[in-house]
Amino acid sequence: MIDKKQLIQQIEGLRKSRVVTYVTSDRQGPFNARIAMDVVPLVSKQLQAIKKTQNIDLFLYSSGGDTMVPWRLVSMIREYCDKFSVVIPYKAHSAATMIALGADEIVMSNLSEISPIDPSTANVFNPVDPVNPQNRIPISVEDVMAYFDLAKNKFGIKNDEELSRVFTKFVEANPQIHPLALGNVNRIHNLIRMLAKRLLKSHKASMKEDEIEKLVDYFTEKLYSHQYFIGRKEAKEDLGLKTVVEANEPLTKAMTDLYEEYNKELDFGKMWNPENELGANAMQNKKDYKIAYIESSQLSNYYDISVEYRKQQVNNIDQVGFKIIGQGWK
Repeated sequence: MIDKKQLIQQIEGLRKSRVVTYVTSDRQGPFNARIAMDVVPLVSKQLQAIKKTQNIDLFLYSSGGDTMVPWRLVSMIREYCDKFSVVIPYKAHSAATMIALGADEIVMSNLSEISPIDPSTANVFNPVDPVNPQNRIPISVEDVMAYFDLAKNKFGIKNDEELSRVFTKFVEANPQIHPLALGNVNRIHNLIRMLAKRLLKSHKASMKEDEIEKLVDYFTEKLYSHQYFIGRKEAKEDLGLKTVVEANEPLTKAMTDLYEEYNKELDFGKMWNPENELGANAMQNKKDYKIAYIESSQLSNYYDISVEYRKQQVNNIDQVGFKIIGQGWK
C-alpha cells in the first residue's frame, strides 16, 4: 500500500519538482480548518529543508480562509524556486484560489475547482445577529456592490440626491448597518483587488496590464456568487487564465490518490454529530481530530484537536456536551 510520502515522491517524479502539501479539513461542524497565518513558519521550515531549487509545487486543498495569507505564502515560496506551481486535486476556494493566482502554473485535473475571491467581512461595526447576539452578521462585499449596481444600472438611479436616499435606506435597514461597516467593506474590496493584482504580477512570465485587470474583475466581481466553482476548461478558455495546465492521466491518478489519503485522516465534508462521536452506551469519550497537514517527502506537520465528550442532563433531557482539552501543530 502506497503511503502519503511515496505519493508525494511520485508527484515529484512526474513533475520534476519538489512538493509541499497544504491541506485543510472542510469537515462539517466545529472541527475543521481554514487557511491561516500560523502556517507561515511551518512552510518556511519545509522550504529551508528543500533549499533553493528549480521547481516547487504546492499541493493545495482548502475551502479558503485568511485573505492576508496568500501573498505572504507565495512571496516566501518564490524566494526558494525559479518556478512556482500550485497542484489542485479538488477544492481550492477563496483564499486558496488567491494562492493559485500567484502561481506560474495551476495544475488541474477534471475534478479540480477554483472560486471567486470576494470575501465576507465581520468586525465590531457589523449588525448584531438577532439569533445569537454574541455574533455579528458577516457582510458580503459583493452583496453590497450588487445592491448599488441594482439601483444605478437596473433601476436607472443616477443623480446624487436619489443615490443618497438609496444609501440612507441601506444603512437604516433592520438590523442597521453602521457606516464604518461599509467603510470596512470598501477597504477589503480594494485590498483584495490589490492583492490579486500583486499575485498575478509575481509570475515569472509577465502578464499584460489589461489581462490582469480582466482576471481581477472576474474573480472579485463578475462571477456574482461565492459558490460559483470554476473547472479547468472554463478557467483557461472562458476566463483567460493562461497559467492553467491540464494534468495528464498518471499525474491525475497520483493527485487523486494523495487526496484520498488525506481524506481518510481529515474526513473532508463529513457531517459531525456529538452523539455519534460519544458512541453508543458511553458516558464519556475522548477523540482526536487532525484538521490540517503541511508535508513534504522530508517533513510532516499536522494540526490536532483533542476533544472530550460527556453525557449530561440539561432540564432533565440527556445531551452530549464537549470541550476542547488540547490543540496545536505537531
